[in-house]
Amino acid sequence: MKKIHIIGLGLLGGSFALVIKKKRPDLIVTGFDQSAKHLEQAIALGMITEAKEQPDPDTDVVVLATPVDTLTNLLEQTLNQTGDRTLVFDFGSTKELICEKIGSHPKRANYLAVHPIAGTENSGPKAAEIGLFDGKVMIICEMEKTDVHLKGMAYELFELMNMKLRFMDPKEHDLHLAYVSHLSHVTSFMLGKTVLDKTADERHIFDMAGSGFASTVRLAKSSPAMWAPIFIENRKNLLQAMDSYIAHMQAFRDKIAAQDYEGLTDEMIDANKIRDILDLEKGR
Repeated sequence: MKKIHIIGLGLLGGSFALVIKKKRPDLIVTGFDQSAKHLEQAIALGMITEAKEQPDPDTDVVVLATPVDTLTNLLEQTLNQTGDRTLVFDFGSTKELICEKIGSHPKRANYLAVHPIAGTENSGPKAAEIGLFDGKVMIICEMEKTDVHLKGMAYELFELMNMKLRFMDPKEHDLHLAYVSHLSHVTSFMLGKTVLDKTADERHIFDMAGSGFASTVRLAKSSPAMWAPIFIENRKNLLQAMDSYIAHMQAFRDKIAAQDYEGLTDEMIDANKIRDILDLEKGR
């Protein structure tokens, strides 16, 4: 492996570039971003060796790190342009649609569907972190459909990133992500909006917001350009998750209105069980 090309040099693409360049300084890393400003910043930050819109024909790996609504067309275009020995993978957080649409492509074996469970509420090249992926999970979908020799390059890169590999069906991936990731972002965005609607005085928000509010609303600082396409693309699963969440909120509201102390306590004790799962994961 000698050449890597990255399309999309924001948080994920930029962080990938930083860690790979540190671990394998011998690699030639080229890249492109639709934003001229982001491309300029990526060059200044040393993320890429050279800026170019298309990868060289002999590029070993092409990484797609753009919003999910652009990925299918970009993947098809990239597979059409690159050679038979080039591996292409994307960092998109929805997988069912892209795997379905690319399934009959003549070069399907050149594609690996992956999703790094890593990120922050920040965006753009300046938000990139060299340790963003360290110790995090990389979900791989339809592994068996990718050429075994090309897959080896991906595993080498994931090892350099120090990621734990997990394997999932694309539909299963999107369903679970709707609940544990996408719903969290919806909730955070709407909590922020609710507070802003009620509390017009910014000073009151600043003075009265504790660490609990700050941590809960942190995701509301995320990029709408990234998250709106995710919400739309995974809407079937997300709407199911939102309906369940709204039902739980309504039931909890009713218990507060009825001054049902015991019912509220039981609900929160049930919710406390999530702590055991999260603590178990920390201890792994």
